[in-house]
Amino acid sequence: MPTKTIKPKLLYFVEAMGGGVFTYIVDLANGLSSKYDVYVAYATRPQTPSNYKDYFDPRVKLIEVKNFSRSFSISKNVKAFFEMKRIAKEINPDIIHLHSSMAGVLGRFAFNGQRMPLFYTPHGYSFLMQNFGNSKQKIFKQIEKICAKRNCTTISCSVGENLETQKLTHRALEVDNGINISELEKLIQNVDISHKKHFDVFTLGRITAQKNPVEFNKIALACPNLSFLWIGDGELRNEITAPNVTISGWVDRDSALSYALNSEIFLLTSLWEGLPMSLLEAMYMKKICVVSDVIGNHDVITNDVNGYVCSSTEDFIKAIKKSKTQENDRLVQSAYDDILNHYNTRVVIQKYDEIYEKALKN
Repeated sequence: MPTKTIKPKLLYFVEAMGGGVFTYIVDLANGLSSKYDVYVAYATRPQTPSNYKDYFDPRVKLIEVKNFSRSFSISKNVKAFFEMKRIAKEINPDIIHLHSSMAGVLGRFAFNGQRMPLFYTPHGYSFLMQNFGNSKQKIFKQIEKICAKRNCTTISCSVGENLETQKLTHRALEVDNGINISELEKLIQNVDISHKKHFDVFTLGRITAQKNPVEFNKIALACPNLSFLWIGDGELRNEITAPNVTISGWVDRDSALSYALNSEIFLLTSLWEGLPMSLLEAMYMKKICVVSDVIGNHDVITNDVNGYVCSSTEDFIKAIKKSKTQENDRLVQSAYDDILNHYNTRVVIQKYDEIYEKALKN
């Protein structure tokens, strides 16, 4: 009788399993599940798909963390801290990987990386979030500095995030975000776009301060002859008043893809980013990408090479008008090639496997 291979146990703590982080975790967990015994301890968000469990490979074990909270509740955070410790004790993992800021803070104090390798991926540092005042940003940065002294390696998901990490700790690695192009291609092939209205400009995500709906609205008002679409919803939807903007509300994956495929220009006005999955998917779909000049965006898009990077409302308007009046084959092909060669899950999974394997040997 053949001997059963015992796979290393890999435990992910994911405090905010929504949006791009959700897609990231699904692809990573599924991609590593043949070699690792993968556990995902998580909390959901309003934008998490209702059937989120169906996205995961059956081999991935899902554990809901009851006390993960988006708010800075001391009582909730204390409860989450002990819940994380209890989950880890029950699983007895060989590796722990913390995702997003809150899980990163709690996890680096709950586990110090002495008994097992410990990793942390910020997915966008809190101290770079411009919806917080200067004093809060300083507090968040100080917290990250304190946590960086723990025995943990930070794996950033973009060049810019890695540069910020290196200011905090020498235990810094970089694995750029990537998308699952084979899965995305399957979805694209099955999407029916015949019933969807055409839009000139679109974006995707929660309508929050991060995504800068005020700027999006200004651009739409300045381009009254173009149709704009926001795929998603959020608490700041009232900031969008331009009559040529349509808000889809939360829709399923197929509907979001059909909207995107039937649109021309992907606009991202974010005030901060990690490395947005929506941007990578737009690049793969050969959409013209017009993005704000922030970490994550300008790490991927080079102005007038594979898209447009903008620092002002006027820059955005010029880039959109230029995209509507000239041939863009060179730009979209360059962006598409970047996805095939670098920003895809095949590359991401290979790099993570190498990192984990090395950590287990040390």
